[in-house]
Amino acid sequence: MDQRLTERLNQLPEKMLDSNFLSGRGLGNEVRFWIFKYQPEHELDVRQYVDFLQNMFSKKHTHLKVVTINLLVCLAGYLKERNFFDKVENMQKTKGDEFLLKALKGPLHMDKFAPYLLSAYKAEEQDIVLITGVGSVFPLIKAHDLLNSLHAPLGHKPLIMFYPGEYDGQHLCLFDKMKSKNYYRAFPLFP
Repeated sequence: MDQRLTERLNQLPEKMLDSNFLSGRGLGNEVRFWIFKYQPEHELDVRQYVDFLQNMFSKKHTHLKVVTINLLVCLAGYLKERNFFDKVENMQKTKGDEFLLKALKGPLHMDKFAPYLLSAYKAEEQDIVLITGVGSVFPLIKAHDLLNSLHAPLGHKPLIMFYPGEYDGQHLCLFDKMKSKNYYRAFPLFP
């Protein structure tokens, strides 16, 4: 694993336990969303570390409720609950990706998906929300759309999105190749 990435990951527990991070002090009433950016080739290392982090918090810091939401797992659960999962697989095989993207535009609108995510993971009851799997669900779910949808219900809670790409405080660039719409509400975590 890249040494700089290891250093940044190892700073996460201390950051997450900091009272200023938990309370949002120093942010001037901004949303408490953070982007932990990393190079896409380190996806597996980051996933492994997030699993370690979740396990550590559940054993050593039980006073804090931390939830990890893997967007791919969440998406699969959402599609199964709505009885779309088998249809989606068949549709993709028979009609192709572009048709599937158009067909899922309505069902995956953030007005529908975000409430499912909040409910399925009891996100509003947590002290810290971690989001992973951003690259796995693209282009079905886009990070800036999801963050915008979570702003009202979760803006007062610390949320860390693990992002395989670049974030400069204004622009998300997935896989360091695909520029997204502007998203300026989150703060870069360990730039």
